[in-house]
Amino acid sequence: MGARKKRAPRRGSLGLRPRKRASSIVPRIRSWPEVDSDKPILLAFAAYKAGMTHVYYIDDRPSSGPYATPNREIFAPVTILEAPPMFILAVRAYRYKPGYGLLTLTEAWTQPPEDLEIHRAIPTLKIEDVDKKIKFIEDHINEVADIRVIAATQPKLTGGLSKKKPDIIEIKVGGGDSIESRFEYAKEILGKNIRVKEVFKEGQFVDVIAVTKGKGFQGVIKRFGVKELPRWHKHRKGSRKVGSRSPGIGAVSPVPQPGQLGFHRRTEYNKRILKIGENGLEVTPKGGFLGYGIVRSDYVMLHGSVPGPRKRIVILRHPIRKTPWEPVGAPTITYISLESKQGV
Repeated sequence: MGARKKRAPRRGSLGLRPRKRASSIVPRIRSWPEVDSDKPILLAFAAYKAGMTHVYYIDDRPSSGPYATPNREIFAPVTILEAPPMFILAVRAYRYKPGYGLLTLTEAWTQPPEDLEIHRAIPTLKIEDVDKKIKFIEDHINEVADIRVIAATQPKLTGGLSKKKPDIIEIKVGGGDSIESRFEYAKEILGKNIRVKEVFKEGQFVDVIAVTKGKGFQGVIKRFGVKELPRWHKHRKGSRKVGSRSPGIGAVSPVPQPGQLGFHRRTEYNKRILKIGENGLEVTPKGGFLGYGIVRSDYVMLHGSVPGPRKRIVILRHPIRKTPWEPVGAPTITYISLESKQGV
């Protein structure tokens, strides 16, 4: 008789615990990359997921081996994100305090336009003297450790969203050669609309941050992939559950438990932008995207899939990890499928 197995394998990645619901459907960016840019730029942009289609493009990846396809036409699934312009509401300056980290020095808010309907997101917003706040930051620029802006999306400009309430996100200003240059750039764009092509360029890699599809309360088989117990267990305590639990196994390797599945904040690294366009009809299939409709404003075409269902807000960020390779430009797209997604 062979040796008996001492324990079952650990189930689920420890890096994804706790598997709880996201605190907000608009994900907060916790880490920011260092960008090698002569001019100051925003390090993130918000968009809305419209749907998926597929394209053919000329492979420009520096690859080798028996399965390499250099300069050949290849197939790729793509996700279309609608990215209407974002309005810059405020400039926020941070100072660094040892032992505490970054603390807000002050912030300067501008008066938003009426059609933005900012009161839906911030009902108690009170605009103070913006020039006085800007002057205060200039006088204390030596204390400033970080410059960020507060931006609002404009869902009313999209073709697939019915909501009017803007989403508010904080975006760091990166690049440039000094804090002074970043502050001058933030002061320049305050109260203006920023388009996605001013933040990203075609062909580059980005990180995608979003909240995944929610699947509710699920058992251990669907949540962790635990094997169902044999049939002779069914007469007693059920079969779609874990077997015995060792008294000390929870401290070393958590036991799979039923609970929340989906609606988790997740980050996918190094997704490539294949195309950025201004005419959404170029990528809208016949009959529109299922459950979304027609893309009417600026759009971003990403290689592959992204987290979340249609209409969900997606944050694009400059890559924080080393990219697989350095693109020199956008790939040549030879075909975009505009066939109906409605089915037969």
